[in-house]
Amino acid sequence: MIKTLMKSIREYKKASILTPLYITLEIILECLLPLVMASLIDKMTGSSMTPIIRYGVILIIMAMLSLLFGYMSGRIGATASCGFAKNLRQDVFYKIQNFSFADIDNFSAASLVTRMTTDVTNVQNAYQMIIRIAVRTPLMLIFSVIISLTISVKMSLIFLIMIPFVAAALFSIVFTVFPIFKRIFKKYDAMNNSVQENIQGIRVVKSFVRKDYEQEKFHNSTAELCKEFTIAERIIALNNPILMFCISLAIFLVSLIGAKTIINSGATELTTGQLSSLITYGVQILSSLMMLSMVFVICSMATESANRICEVLSYESNLTSPNNGVTEVKNGSIQFENVSFSYSKKNKKPALTNINLDIKSGQTIGIFGGTGSSKTSLIQLISRLYDVTEGKVTVSGIDVRDYDLESLRDEVAVVLQKNILFSGTIKENLRWGKKDATDEELVRVCKLAQADEFVEQFPDKYDTYIEQGGTNVSGGQKQRLCIARALLKKPKILILDDSTSAVDTKTDAMIRKALREEIPETTKIIIAQRTSSLEDADQIIVLDGGGITEQGTHNELLSNKGIYYEVYQSQTNGKKED
Repeated sequence: MIKTLMKSIREYKKASILTPLYITLEIILECLLPLVMASLIDKMTGSSMTPIIRYGVILIIMAMLSLLFGYMSGRIGATASCGFAKNLRQDVFYKIQNFSFADIDNFSAASLVTRMTTDVTNVQNAYQMIIRIAVRTPLMLIFSVIISLTISVKMSLIFLIMIPFVAAALFSIVFTVFPIFKRIFKKYDAMNNSVQENIQGIRVVKSFVRKDYEQEKFHNSTAELCKEFTIAERIIALNNPILMFCISLAIFLVSLIGAKTIINSGATELTTGQLSSLITYGVQILSSLMMLSMVFVICSMATESANRICEVLSYESNLTSPNNGVTEVKNGSIQFENVSFSYSKKNKKPALTNINLDIKSGQTIGIFGGTGSSKTSLIQLISRLYDVTEGKVTVSGIDVRDYDLESLRDEVAVVLQKNILFSGTIKENLRWGKKDATDEELVRVCKLAQADEFVEQFPDKYDTYIEQGGTNVSGGQKQRLCIARALLKKPKILILDDSTSAVDTKTDAMIRKALREEIPETTKIIIAQRTSSLEDADQIIVLDGGGITEQGTHNELLSNKGIYYEVYQSQTNGKKED
């Protein structure tokens, strides 16, 4: 785990090394200050001000140097920890970008968001404490013990005897809260998932008047999180009272025994200044234990976060680009050979079973079927968004698993059911298909997708800003912009997954006509619920229960009088033919 996280330090190694060095210098000065103060106090009994001024100047210089080293350690430490967090967050994000759909399903989107935000912040805080406090406290503890022993072994034993009791109490607190933090992060995932679902589906929530239900669900989620945090905080809150009691008791005992020693020995065995410094060192010793326990509290919280982050960083996806993969897709021919597919090994029933298809380059293929018939699952195998469980899928005669992933996906444009537009102008969204596309190219593909007409009606035309999720355009407009974006890639294979469901039949027909006439060499796969959207297809595949039940042209399927025929009749006549 540590080795995995250390890779994210990179250019901040120097800052991570300098921070402990500055802290070491700061601690040395802090531990010497009580000795100088002791000498200053002892000189106050004399008649001359010279030694007092001399020690006073030394004290001020040492304090200023300690302040300088402390400032430098804080500044450089902040740079190191923030830089480390930036790199770590980027590493997690870049790793997620290489995940397949199955990998994302395995972790869940809400969990990945928590790992990139809350978990990285916890690890950042722990890292800052490690390079600062975790260095500071042991050094202060060691130096304070050594110096106090040189002053008076008898007085120092009072603090040393209390160390194991304080340590036992503080560290028992740490080990008690550790399992609580494990539960807390799981509840964070659940809460983030609830928030994500609510925000994404806010229109559904409002239209079904389910605000009260969602509020209650979120309240329960946050209440459970609050309950666990409260338990942890109550336990951690014992830290300070335990320490303050021990410090007060130690100071009382040292003052009592020290005062007797000074009086009985006539300040020959122990001076007033030395007693003062011993009290300071005692406070430093016991305070170091408290700081050390807090380091363990933060680190115990961060350990679970670090494990969750490393789980992502070390995750090996089964869907990877092969070494020296094929980089050229010669044409858009597609073959499915005895293909079966399951989303998970836990699923007893596969989503697709024994699929055999032969699609020639340039053909228009329609895919038809009811909800849950695995239409989307079928087309996702072509661009390797998922890998087949059995059999193989080939494009241009080559197994898709032998292609370089980027090269394959560059030639397969998919417009998915959930049309996504990103925050930015229409131009910026379209150029996802081709980042250096000219304005003329943008207009051309928009005309093919029947989008140019409504874009030109916007005041800012192609510079119109699209809100997050495309909320300021209609469903049909969003679909047409997504089709235009896909066309800009000039792919060998174009897949439209129910991507014209929100447009009227006339516009749908115009889009199909434009695709047929303008890109005849591109293989077009159209998933649709309307039979009218598939009438012109060279071949229509009917799926039911994860298998192919019918296959043929529009007229052939009508003559078979199967599922396709029944749906056609219901859509055209409003009833099934007897």
